[in-house]
Amino acid sequence: MQAQSTAQDFIPIIFQVIVALGFVVVTLLATHLLGPKRKTKDKLTTFESGVKVIGNARQPFSIKYFLVAILFVLFDIEVIFMYPWAVNFRELGWNGIIEMFIFMGTLLLGFIYVLKKKALDWN
Repeated sequence: MQAQSTAQDFIPIIFQVIVALGFVVVTLLATHLLGPKRKTKDKLTTFESGVKVIGNARQPFSIKYFLVAILFVLFDIEVIFMYPWAVNFRELGWNGIIEMFIFMGTLLLGFIYVLKKKALDWN
């Protein structure tokens, strides 16, 4: 039987969050206050990998790029849910295995749907 958590158990986590946020704030303030403040026309122009800007950046292009990116993120996030299952594999027993097969089946159905819709065809 596991003992109940008390507020005192969370002090190290709260301390770590405060230190992390403090580091971010101090770093941002230090770079803003100590950094150079020379603004020239060249520094304020758009920079894209050392290539001069030519034309309008608002040209339409294929939605396939966005679709592949969204599908990648979607399946990547779903795979992240497998990590806690793998860590607690022994404690979950057969119920955990059955639930993971259901989860994997849902992922497989989603992937089959994507393939049937030809979302990954580039032709």
